[in-house]
Amino acid sequence: MPMASNTAMLHSNTLPKLWLVLLFVHITFFRLSLAEIHENDIYTDQFVILVSGGPQVAQELARKHGFVYLGQVLKDYYHLRHHSIAKRSTEQSEFHHKRLREEKQIKWFAQQKLKWRVKRDFKPYQFTVAEKLNDPRWPQMWYLNRGQGLDMNVQPAWKMGATGKGVVVTILDDGLEKDHPDLIHNYDPKASYDVNDDDSDPQPRYDLIDSNRHGTRCAGEVAAAHNNSICTVGVAFEASIGGVRMLDGEVTDAVEAHSLSLFNQYIDIYSASWGPDDDGKTVDGPGHLATLAFKEGIIKGRGGLGSIFVWASGNGGRDHDNCNCDGYTNSIWTLSISSTTENGQVPWYSEACSSTLATTYSSGSSGDKQIVTTDLHHTCTSSHTGTSASAPLAAGICSLALDANKKLSWRDMQHIVVRTARMANLRTPDWKINGVGRNVSHSFGFGLMDAAAMVKLARKWKPVPPQKTCTFHAHPMSKLIPAQSHVELSLTVHCDEIQYLEHVQAIITLSAIRRGDIHIYLTSPLGTRSTLVAQRSNDNSRSGFHKWPFMTVHNWGENPSGVWKLEVHNEGRYYGRASLREWTLVMYGTTHDPNGPLPTTTTTTTTKTPPVPAVKVFTSTTTKLPNNNVQYYPPTAKSPRLFYPIDSNSVETEDESALKDHSDGQNPDLSVVSHGTRENPVGGTTGDSDNSGNYATCVMRNSETFSVGWWFLFFISIKTSLLTQALQ
Repeated sequence: MPMASNTAMLHSNTLPKLWLVLLFVHITFFRLSLAEIHENDIYTDQFVILVSGGPQVAQELARKHGFVYLGQVLKDYYHLRHHSIAKRSTEQSEFHHKRLREEKQIKWFAQQKLKWRVKRDFKPYQFTVAEKLNDPRWPQMWYLNRGQGLDMNVQPAWKMGATGKGVVVTILDDGLEKDHPDLIHNYDPKASYDVNDDDSDPQPRYDLIDSNRHGTRCAGEVAAAHNNSICTVGVAFEASIGGVRMLDGEVTDAVEAHSLSLFNQYIDIYSASWGPDDDGKTVDGPGHLATLAFKEGIIKGRGGLGSIFVWASGNGGRDHDNCNCDGYTNSIWTLSISSTTENGQVPWYSEACSSTLATTYSSGSSGDKQIVTTDLHHTCTSSHTGTSASAPLAAGICSLALDANKKLSWRDMQHIVVRTARMANLRTPDWKINGVGRNVSHSFGFGLMDAAAMVKLARKWKPVPPQKTCTFHAHPMSKLIPAQSHVELSLTVHCDEIQYLEHVQAIITLSAIRRGDIHIYLTSPLGTRSTLVAQRSNDNSRSGFHKWPFMTVHNWGENPSGVWKLEVHNEGRYYGRASLREWTLVMYGTTHDPNGPLPTTTTTTTTKTPPVPAVKVFTSTTTKLPNNNVQYYPPTAKSPRLFYPIDSNSVETEDESALKDHSDGQNPDLSVVSHGTRENPVGGTTGDSDNSGNYATCVMRNSETFSVGWWFLFFISIKTSLLTQALQ
């Protein structure tokens, strides 16, 4: 009996430890799986092909080559899956690439790769309530009701009759709890879809930690019902709200394209609070298909007025990330929104960049108030956070403006945001006045969005003139930038087509021993200086920037004619040189001030690009950096501490070949992304062209990490199994 008792005690004491070991194994496996996606190009068993002739032709080709037809992504683009291909692999399927390449009917194809996309949240005040609402959490919604110019100014907009009625907003995220009692009244099934499981139900997948609560939280900020004695109230509480479940599964270019182009004649506003990893070392953006989806939405969406894409700017402030390295927020097609705390401070997670258009309130540090919204299991929360919470507030405010004027185009909406945003209580040391007197900053854009001012302006708004484009190429170059120095280059611009600027892109190709050492500035003829990218202490990549379109909105309203100056600084040490290969300026704007009288002959909204003029002035200088050279970082973030290991990887040869651009053929471990201003890569190509026409090479990958991890898991699993058998 004592022996049996001891054995029982051994089992009772050992089994909990075994469970801990098994839990450790599962957690390790999960983390290594994520690391695999993040550090390597992971190919799936899915392909997208471009063929003419309709779905029947695509289905016949699928059967011919043993694929399963999954459906249409965009016009003439079809989604296929092959069950004999591994669901995840670090190598593409050469056999199937060869067969598809030889198929004459296929104009283009791409084996889909997993994309790393992260949600942009993170882990007693006296109120004067102007409107008597019976929603229980209304008194806690400080960002809507504290008045005195310290909220989003929605109550005056409501009193003007703007409630979002007739406007359709869709949340692109991890699902939407459509039967939530505070959402069900405004839920719109025609604006919803489950891209992950390919069905019409966006209901989130429930788990023990409620990891798929993000979309439901964002939806409540936009369109939670009002005065129903439940939870909270949305900014546009009579808008129709839909959800697209697309983040709870494998995220590929096809998944993003399907989501961004979904029902674009019915949906008015797409709100996205996610993007590439905000780790301070990633340069990534929409792929070829997602770029086409953006273009289709802008050109054809809403009957030609253009889909409105609202995007969270990113939460990488702690890692000194820059949202201009995110191809979604850095796009002219998205309305990029940052955050501010209840006290008007720059939050610790905030990313500063020149593409941010405006800001809304959100969370701050510990002790600061957060955002109130709906949550899973028919509950509500007072702790929604990050730029994830800011973008839906902006989407709700844009809904109020659309309620006031249904004819607003995507560019009209951006103009109205710029003209009505205000400094309010926003505090940052980099506020400046641009060449036409507008206050603008890298942390807050043009300031805090103002719902009432937007509604008022929208009601009397006249459509903006057609968008014009001017492109200026600098002469070919290979300008060496030694460590601890910088170069300045000038480009004289004369563009009669544009007298009133909207967006400016500096498309730059640059190689560097260490990409994070580079910071770049663009100064307009009127003296407005934009930081295109600041130093990023975590970015050790040697990939540089390949035709990356850095974008700034800081010149909004300026005349582009005159001398533009580009500064490229290299803070590298030892042999940390860089080389500027090319740069191009692309100007977007109109012939005159949209707030002034319109020409009587304005009948088109197409973009016109004049012939590239000759560069009249081109100068360059190489100088040592002065001791007082200052970069702007959010005041809540310290200047980056840069660590330079002295090893064979950081101190190499002085041969200029060390600075050669990495291309897909030279390094198969590089992942690539594309940008819409590049020439369409489809024309004249047949076959394996997933990487053709792409705009930027991303971080260099290490292909050995996951192999070691798998051997480690195998070893732990065997040990655990043997130990379990010994105790039975």
